[in-house]
Amino acid sequence: MTALLDVILPVFLVIGFGYLAVWRGLFSNAGVDGLMVFTQSFAIPCLLFRAISSLDLGQNFNLALLSSYYLPAFLCFLLGMFGARQFFRRGWEDAIAIGFCCLFANSVLLGLPITERAYGADALAANYALIALNSPFCYGVGITAMEIARNRGGSRSALGRKVLKAMFSNNLIIGISLGFVVNLGGIPLPGVLTDGIDLMVRAALPAALFGLGGVLYRYRPEGDMRAILYVCAISLIAQPAMSFAMTNALNLSSAEIRSTVLTAAMAPGVNAYIFANMYDRAKRVAASSVLIATALSIITAWGWLAVLP
Repeated sequence: MTALLDVILPVFLVIGFGYLAVWRGLFSNAGVDGLMVFTQSFAIPCLLFRAISSLDLGQNFNLALLSSYYLPAFLCFLLGMFGARQFFRRGWEDAIAIGFCCLFANSVLLGLPITERAYGADALAANYALIALNSPFCYGVGITAMEIARNRGGSRSALGRKVLKAMFSNNLIIGISLGFVVNLGGIPLPGVLTDGIDLMVRAALPAALFGLGGVLYRYRPEGDMRAILYVCAISLIAQPAMSFAMTNALNLSSAEIRSTVLTAAMAPGVNAYIFANMYDRAKRVAASSVLIATALSIITAWGWLAVLP
């Protein structure tokens, strides 16, 4: 109960304030859009840039850690995609969008604050290592699969250009990439610059959580409930269970197990809807899955915290 009250509920209270503010007309939809542009395009890329630029890459980027998260994530993408085809008779493009919902966990807006509140700021190194590859990996898998489905028989070079253009026009990936450049290049940053970036970083998560609440108000469930619950089950139960099994089998440290499982246990992020909207496929399933899984993760995250070392 302590984990629920002290760790999880404060995060979801901020989301709830955003939801309530938009519901009651105290905060406009235009304000939500502006807030999300600020957080997604500026503040969170700054957060990721600062984290990656100062991360000990040799210590935190290890194959066992990355495999324990990304192999289950990819398997869940396949479960989502083929399940949508087999159980719900969706077309390939819809199935890929549903698979993407099962793949893209909300590692930043939910995973970071919950891990930090549970284990402290010093416990986030493995989170940042996983987040650094999350957008490139997920968008790479999703865009490649979708472009193959949409352009059967097209040239491989054209496919490669489309995938790279879509990935590297994403501000999150740009922030991560610049962080790697500074880290690997040993580039010193002037204090006035890092102080300014840190001001943006401190605003990132609270503003993003409030904005997420406003965004979720728009995504009220409308049908497709079986497919939505299927996505929730894969995202909240199957993926963290696979990661928990792998982290223990590979003898990862307690800190790495916590970060990996909690990241895997998060609901689909808003990027799942952005991807579906980008291709105009399975938007209702994606939007409602983000909303319902986020609500359910209050309980499931509490359960995972209870079993973690």
